[in-house]
Amino acid sequence: MLARWLPAAINTRPTEWSRAAIGMAFGTLFSVWLCSLVFGIEVAQHLIGPLGASAVLLFAVSSGALAQPWSIVGGYLCAGVMALLVAHVLGRTLGSACLAAGMAVILMCWLRCLHPPAGAVAATMVLADPATIALDWMALGPVMLSAFAMLACALAYNNLTRIRYPKRPSEPVPMVPADHPPIDSQAITAEDLKRALADMEAFIDVTPEDLEQLIHTSELHAKRRSIGEVLSRTSA
Repeated sequence: MLARWLPAAINTRPTEWSRAAIGMAFGTLFSVWLCSLVFGIEVAQHLIGPLGASAVLLFAVSSGALAQPWSIVGGYLCAGVMALLVAHVLGRTLGSACLAAGMAVILMCWLRCLHPPAGAVAATMVLADPATIALDWMALGPVMLSAFAMLACALAYNNLTRIRYPKRPSEPVPMVPADHPPIDSQAITAEDLKRALADMEAFIDVTPEDLEQLIHTSELHAKRRSIGEVLSRTSA
């Protein structure tokens, strides 16, 4: 029973862990340092928590939908605007901070830029330090500067370490003419996966195209294993 609570193994090598860790540390340091130069160290330190969380996504799971450029830029913008609106209307309380985070999630989903660390940005912007409060609406400056700095680091570091980022847009699935049906009518396609994801009614941080590629790769490994078993039986 206890084994059910154990997490599944991570399908990456230790070298990838080290690569992501170095990038995360460098990206967070650069973002906070640049923000401190422009807006002061107190304002910059107030954002280090969300920035560290964003760095995990942008450097460790850069292929995910939550880690793409529009996710961090749009997410931070939604969080900053919503936090300042709530702070001006309801004041800077614990309840208003939680409300701002929740409303930021709704806005991010609507604009297709869901980025979990942005929820922390919304909360921390409401319960801000005196230096950030004094900036009033100009507090959007350090938020967006930090987001763009983190994004710039991710673009440079990931591509220099041979990790393609950002992820390329998915190519449209070619339409099959009616008089030329597919070879295997039961083969799973990206369109089938899109419908399946919609039926699940839950957000899953993976694209249908990635799932389709994973399925095809799994099928290839299964065929190789099957051929290997046949050859071993024949040689025996």
